[in-house]
Amino acid sequence: MTPQSVDVLIVGAGAAGMMCAIEAGRRGRSVRLLDHARAPGEKIRISGGGRCNFTNTGTGPANFLGENPRFATSALKRFSQHDFVKRVDRAGIAWHEKTLGQLFCDDSAKQIIRMLTDDMRAAGVVLSLGVSVERVARVADGFEAALSDGTTVRSRALVLATGGKSIPRMGATGWAYDAARQFGLRVTDTRPALVPLTFEAGLLETLKPLAGVAVDVSVTAVPASSSPKGDRPTFNEAMLFTHRGLSGPAILQISSYWREGEAITVAMAPGEDLYARLKAAKEENGKQMVHTALGHIIPRRLAESVCDREGIKGKLAEVGDKTLRRLDAAVNGWTVKPVGSEGYRTAEVTLGGVATDQLDQQTMAAKEVPGLYVIGEAADITGWLGGYNFQWAWSSGWAAGQVC
Repeated sequence: MTPQSVDVLIVGAGAAGMMCAIEAGRRGRSVRLLDHARAPGEKIRISGGGRCNFTNTGTGPANFLGENPRFATSALKRFSQHDFVKRVDRAGIAWHEKTLGQLFCDDSAKQIIRMLTDDMRAAGVVLSLGVSVERVARVADGFEAALSDGTTVRSRALVLATGGKSIPRMGATGWAYDAARQFGLRVTDTRPALVPLTFEAGLLETLKPLAGVAVDVSVTAVPASSSPKGDRPTFNEAMLFTHRGLSGPAILQISSYWREGEAITVAMAPGEDLYARLKAAKEENGKQMVHTALGHIIPRRLAESVCDREGIKGKLAEVGDKTLRRLDAAVNGWTVKPVGSEGYRTAEVTLGGVATDQLDQQTMAAKEVPGLYVIGEAADITGWLGGYNFQWAWSSGWAAGQVC
């Protein structure tokens, strides 16, 4: 059977792959986009509670991790969050801004997918679903891929856009990493990111009554002496106690920076001078129980748990200043050591990927493999929670689509 020939073969019909396909198609390139899933944009569909947190108004290089987060600067500047919002507006999709610059569809994430598939159709992109690449190799004029439907495709350009390993139930694999290694590209260590953290059994037992309790916190990772140097930002968002450990936006954020063997420090009443407030409550009503007074500042169940853990009982009038200061430290300086994370099963993204020193930051092209491109989550660029990873997908896909 004679191989089909196209200018561009893109593997992975997620956010980055579809954006790249649109841009390449608009340049008059013949484009075939493959995905082993039965529908395009599955991560888009489930994101943001079904409303897709499609970008963030504050997106910049500081919101990304990797060996060299500055690598993302060029693509993010050339196709910014404002550029994507303009496309959303042109498509007539209503949206709203939530906290911390996060933008969501008013209606459904499916509107974003529809916008992208409509744009691909208009650009002449051929979308093949339920099809995977079984083998791929370099040939004289580009690449040749043997597909699971029994056909063979030759292309001048090959784009790796299959993302990382997160959420395997949706079909996520490490295929892009394997393909990159096959062509001689270095891949950095990968790990789950934006993922809940877990505790050992003994600690879980003591925290069991708190499952389901949410509280606004300030959290930071405490580097171990053996950990690599680097800034560890503090995140001020909600935290949720679970049956396995901790979750919620603040924990998902810090999970990208936390490493095994390290602790995290949590302020569960950030910005509050607990000592001063409790001392004032003592003077106003010393007959009040300590955990009751604390329960006016943090959730009641959490207040009871902290008091139990610290062995602080009785009425405010019965405890001294030293005890109140200890309670303040227990609430706003809780240092705890997770034993792990929930892994790729629940991780929103994968940290690590194809090393950015192997890629051209202007085009996302592999420096030593003409015609090969790596975009989106497959590259070693990982964003914070809050729309940043989608913006990286749009920006990197756009950049590759201008040249592939």
